[in-house]
Amino acid sequence: MFNDRQRHAITSAYTEAVTNAGGIPIILPPVAKDIQAHLALCDAFVLTGGDDPVTEPFGNPTHPAAVRVHESRQIYETQLLRELQQSHPNAPVLGVCLGMQMMSLIAEGSLNQHLPDTHTTHADHWDRDHDIIPTTSIMLPGTVHSRHRQAISNPGSLQVLATSPDGLIEAVGDPRRRFYLGVQWHPERTDCAPLGSDLFARLIAAI
Repeated sequence: MFNDRQRHAITSAYTEAVTNAGGIPIILPPVAKDIQAHLALCDAFVLTGGDDPVTEPFGNPTHPAAVRVHESRQIYETQLLRELQQSHPNAPVLGVCLGMQMMSLIAEGSLNQHLPDTHTTHADHWDRDHDIIPTTSIMLPGTVHSRHRQAISNPGSLQVLATSPDGLIEAVGDPRRRFYLGVQWHPERTDCAPLGSDLFARLIAAI
């Protein structure tokens, strides 16, 4: 909200990361009826971080502590991800934090909706740097910056690519697609280049 009016906003770190990787960033409003036009306009997609998914549409009640993402955004990203899967599977996609969680929900996965309920290490993931542990050669070890109170408990049909030392799923992907990567951390705010700026470079290179 801004002056009691709804607004669309992202941090400039995302647009700068896309620009530095050689892309031209376009900020898309979450208008579901325009998805086909957006698919025609864009070569790749970044699903940014944000508030928490509402999980009733995916078969589970939303945790009372969740900060619910705006309805129009969830509807838009749900439909966009499904349309990409069905008709544009080779379009490169990078999901960040909430974006990764939405990718997993679309893949019939599920969430741990409140880490303080289950992990004594939950504070390590709230605006902090921490290490990740790759589970495949697709990812490299390093230090990332995270800011989340939810995490993926089941990635569904996606492959787990990395975890944190306390066992949280940190990265997922679909090896059947050209570039379909979700990360729980914020690469636009991560200093370690292979886990930060290089992810945007890989996204653009996959176009």
